[in-house]
Amino acid sequence: IPVIVKALHKQLKEKSLKSRQGCFCLLTELAHTVPGSLEEHIPALLPGIVFCLTDKSTSSTMRIDALSFFHVLLISHPPQAFQPHMQMLLPAVLTCVDDTFYKITSEALLVTQQLVKVMRPQGQTATSGGFDPKPFIKEVFSVTMKRLKATDIDQEVKESAISCMGHMVCHLGDHLGTELPGVLVIFLDRLKNEITRLTAVKTLILISASPLKIDLTSILPEALSVLGSFLRKNQRALKLNTLACLTVLVTHHAASIKPAALETVLSEIPPLVDESDMHVSQVSITLLTCMAKACPSFLAKISSSVLPGVFKLIHSPLLQGGALLAILDFLQALVTSKATNLGYSQLLKSLMEPFQSSKTSADVLHRQSYHSVARCVAALSSASPKETPGTVTNLIQQVKTSSSPESARVLALLCLGEVGRNGSLGGSKEVQGVILEAFSSTYEEIKTAASCALGGMAVGSLNEFLPFILKEISAQPRRQYLLLHSLKEVISACPASSLSPHVESIWALLFQHCESQEEGTRNLVAECLGKLTLVNPAQLLGRLKQQLKAGSPLARSTVVTAIKFTIVDHPAPIDSLLKDSIGEFLKTLQDSDINVRRVALVMFNSAAHNKPSLVQGLLGTVLPHLYKETQIRKDLIREVEMGPFKHTVDDGLDVRKAAFECMYTLLDSCLEGLDVLQFLDHVEEGLKDHYDIRMLTFLMLARLVSLCPAAVLQRLDRLVEPLKATCTTKVKAGSVKQEFEKQEELRRSAMRAVAALLAVPEVERSPSMAEFANQIRSNADMASIYQSVQGGEGGGMGPTEGMDIS
Repeated sequence: IPVIVKALHKQLKEKSLKSRQGCFCLLTELAHTVPGSLEEHIPALLPGIVFCLTDKSTSSTMRIDALSFFHVLLISHPPQAFQPHMQMLLPAVLTCVDDTFYKITSEALLVTQQLVKVMRPQGQTATSGGFDPKPFIKEVFSVTMKRLKATDIDQEVKESAISCMGHMVCHLGDHLGTELPGVLVIFLDRLKNEITRLTAVKTLILISASPLKIDLTSILPEALSVLGSFLRKNQRALKLNTLACLTVLVTHHAASIKPAALETVLSEIPPLVDESDMHVSQVSITLLTCMAKACPSFLAKISSSVLPGVFKLIHSPLLQGGALLAILDFLQALVTSKATNLGYSQLLKSLMEPFQSSKTSADVLHRQSYHSVARCVAALSSASPKETPGTVTNLIQQVKTSSSPESARVLALLCLGEVGRNGSLGGSKEVQGVILEAFSSTYEEIKTAASCALGGMAVGSLNEFLPFILKEISAQPRRQYLLLHSLKEVISACPASSLSPHVESIWALLFQHCESQEEGTRNLVAECLGKLTLVNPAQLLGRLKQQLKAGSPLARSTVVTAIKFTIVDHPAPIDSLLKDSIGEFLKTLQDSDINVRRVALVMFNSAAHNKPSLVQGLLGTVLPHLYKETQIRKDLIREVEMGPFKHTVDDGLDVRKAAFECMYTLLDSCLEGLDVLQFLDHVEEGLKDHYDIRMLTFLMLARLVSLCPAAVLQRLDRLVEPLKATCTTKVKAGSVKQEFEKQEELRRSAMRAVAALLAVPEVERSPSMAEFANQIRSNADMASIYQSVQGGEGGGMGPTEGMDIS
């Protein structure tokens, strides 16, 4: 970088336009790509920037390039690097603000905006950074104000001026004195203007949250009225920014807001709380929470207008993530506000009442709503600890009452789990008995809820419930699957520091059950082992590797599956260890047991999808074994007699499907490591295989057409035949409806691949493809399918070139 900057510094003063443009282009990329990398070179670069901004022979394009680079430089480097040079920089930039060309003016205002932040970074007092901004404020304000007042200027300049002045008020508002009220009036005016209102809303957010606590009293009532009207608009970006602005205003300026002004805003919120737009609902509820905290007197009005929508959202199957968290905060704010008509009991009743009728729950309530309501009950309980013992008692009684609707008992169990997750059960021994009794229920939903609840309780009270879970797993074989689900929840949700003392006992127990005959149980054991390994990868990953040599085929398959659960889709401490050892686990692709090979392929697929870097260096070793599994294994196909009928069983199907799924993943994550022609050999085999595999290879072929069309064209004649066979095959008369539907979907998938192929211009040179295209054109049924899939998921290649299929 020093060598580059030295060379570029000389070039910046060269007369050659292209030379200087190239410099700015390269410098901008450097600043973008490596933020802070030019800091020590800033004193050397600034004179060149100033020269390009002030030299009369400099073109408009060059000024814009210089300003764009300076903007990126300011954003990507710390402010102290520029403060010593303010005397040289500001005049040059402000001259550009006064330029007659709107693009230069707009870019210069954006640079000025960043320089304002340099003059006093957020949170600094008058001269705490050792730099006094006062000498520069008047000139910056004057030039920006001139542009802010102007109405006959380009839209881009208007928006840049509003934003720049907003930063001045935010960072330097205490220096503006008598000028401030006039600026605020202009902002209010821009808020009312349809063209500038969105920029004005964003600027008002900035000013409202300023640590300078800017006095907005003069414009607040009218601004709130205008902002409230924006909530009725169909412009989503305006709606979201308005909600954010109102939230900031209520949070920081509640004392200046009169109740009547908030009433108009509140009346606009109920229609926004709806599952049709979860993000708008989330931001709306966050605003309600702020209002509940800042203006408790409004809570009486909320119950009739807003709460019905909130409860409807809680019972929606779509509720999750940020929207659910916003609702939890809102409910807690309601409870802690002590509003008489919104007490703990009333809210609890409104949440749980729909589950008390078996008819209502069966017809309306989705499984997700049970979990959402349970989270809400736990949030209320956490905000009202005095009420918790009574709530727990009532929930236990609800579970024990056999005459209660199944929905009510399921919800009560999930509520106990979520309350317990907060550590609020108070060590109730009765709970363990209730859970064990629920495990014996004839209703699967109740047993599953009990398992989930026990896991949640153990997360909140590890020392009390974890030994109980481990003991029951060993003592109760029939409940083992449910208890392993509870254990999985504990391992997934508890921090490593809490789990560490229990790792050895959990590890030993899991390996006692890693050879279970039930695949579902083995998969659960594997998931627990994988997630437990993440607690201490340095110690436990090596122990998993050792089990590969010592275990039976069932144990090996469990260990390999466990590795799949150590591969997470974000950076993790285990990654470097996995990179060194994953090759050992992938050797199981050569295992004598077909099930071990299948789970090894599944593990490899997970690694290639989530962390391609783990396997890219191993492709040469892995691919031969992967391709081997894609071959049709006739020795694994057998016929079984079922009464008077014979049924074909393909024992190799699962492992072949796993292999083809790996191939599909490799197209996106490791294409550069593949020999595409060799890859196509196996795609060709897949085009003739089982229904599930053909569906996958049709997608694969369409993807290959977009990624490497030249290679596909080389194999075109061999690929056309199986496509043609699928498109022309008809189901035997008298077959069941399902067979007709499967064949129709196969034909549509094959035709999508054909559509992708026909979109390649050179494809018309293939006689076999041209013949097939003619066949499609002359056959009304195939032509209809082709037209229906055009522009579909076959790659979106558009119409064919040179072949009018219609």
